[in-house]
This record gives sequence, structure tokens and C-alpha cells, in this order.
Amino acid sequence: MQNAISRRRIAERFGADPSRKLLVPYITAGDPDLDTTLALMHTLVENGADIIELGIPFSDPMADGPVIQAACERALAGGTRLVDVLDVVARFRKTNDETAVVLMGYMNPLERLGYAEFAERAAAAGVDGVLTVDLPPEESAELGVELDKAGLDAVYLLSPTTPDARLTAVAERASGYVYYVSLKGVTGAAKLDTSEVASRVKHIKSLVNLPVAVGFGIRDAKSAATVAATADAVIVGSVLVAMVGEHGSDADALHAAVGGAVRSMREAMDAATGPAWDPALEA
Repeated sequence: MQNAISRRRIAERFGADPSRKLLVPYITAGDPDLDTTLALMHTLVENGADIIELGIPFSDPMADGPVIQAACERALAGGTRLVDVLDVVARFRKTNDETAVVLMGYMNPLERLGYAEFAERAAAAGVDGVLTVDLPPEESAELGVELDKAGLDAVYLLSPTTPDARLTAVAERASGYVYYVSLKGVTGAAKLDTSEVASRVKHIKSLVNLPVAVGFGIRDAKSAATVAATADAVIVGSVLVAMVGEHGSDADALHAAVGGAVRSMREAMDAATGPAWDPALEA
């Protein structure tokens, strides 16, 4: 039964209302501690999140800039392990069975636990999808088989320089959605060229029959709304993780800052692309 639920959450979110663009906030699990992560997940939902990307802390997050690197260091210093990340998802599921959760991380922790055991535990905890940053699609068969057995979506990254042949190859292996990295560089880097993003997303959609989510470089309501005009989902991470770093010791300030940022993006996206967001629907 869990496998069917895992497949359904992401697909239902994207299919529920074609005019609604999804908001996908990212936070690092265990930063500053797991109880705060759990509370933040609920705050994200209350303020308009459709899918939550939950980072698995890793000692060498090569695709991430200094903000998320620091978050991983804080989480690891607090003792957060992969099994703890799965546990916080299971705790979240005790009161939320609707919001999709995607784990985002690197191969080493998954390899240490074992692909089959990881996939089984993730599905049992209520995870919906997995994105492994440093796993090339050409080398993903072993993990992909286990994710598919467990009913978990395999999400892959696409970049501004991904050639068309690789786009189609990724599409054959991916499920749930594809994550378009809108910038050349690490998370939190550079200024977003929204016109270039729009052109590239349009091209990806001509080749990939999956929703296209755009991340990297989205910092505020304006950029979220602009990207939402062409993308199916908007992913925001570094700006929220920076708030955790700044307000991690003050729960009230933390939830006000993160909740306010997510709410402003949700409202701006809806104003630009579709019907107004109703917070009562997230209760």
C-alpha cells in the first residue's frame, strides 16, 4: 500500500490543477536539529509548500554553495544520520499524509546503508522521491531498480548545458519530475537570467514528458513568480537555509522568517499564474 501512496503524492500534486504551479522549498534535515526540521516542514506546508525537498546532510556537498554547506556541517555536528532523516519523515507522516517529500543528497550515505534497505526504509517512512546529486543517469540502474520496487520516484538534474541526447536519456529513467538547474555553478550562486530559463524550460518540455521544476537562483517572490510563468514547479533552497542559519536558536523568529518567505512566494506565483492560494486548504 505504501508504494502506491508514494507514487500518487507527486503525481497528484502536479495533476490536481494545471493552472497551479507547485512550490518546492528545500531545507537540510537536522539543521539545527531534527525537532526543528519537523516543525519547519509543517510551517512550509502551512504557508503554501506543495512538495518538500529534504536534504540529507553530507560532508562533501559538491553541488552546494557555502550556505547549504554550512547547514550540512551543523546537521552533521548534531549527529544527524540518514536513518534520522528517514525517521523525521515518518514523524511528519503522523499528521500529514498529503504533502510529497523528496530526499535530496549524495550517493555515499545511500551506498553505506545499501540501496535495497534504503529504498525499503524510505518507502516505509513515507518518502515519495529521491534525487541523488552525484549519480549519473548512466550509472543509476542498480539504485533505480530498488527505488522502482519500493514505489519511489527517481528525480534527476538537468543543467543549462545538458545536450538533447542526454535530455531524452534522462527522461527515460526519471519519474515524478525533472529538476532543471537554472545556473552554471553551485546553489546560491549568481544572478538568475529568467528569460534564458524560460527559453530552456520550453525546450526541455519539447523533449521530456515530465513536469519541469526549476531551482538554483530563486531568492524572492518576484523571481519565483517569473520562473513559475514557464516552469511547472519552483524550487527554493538557499534563501530559506540561510534563515535557518540566522534564526536557528530563536524558534519564533525562525518560523516567522521561513513562513513569511514561503507565503510571499506562494502568493506571488498564484497572482502571476493562477487562482489565489487558500491557506485553509493546507490545514
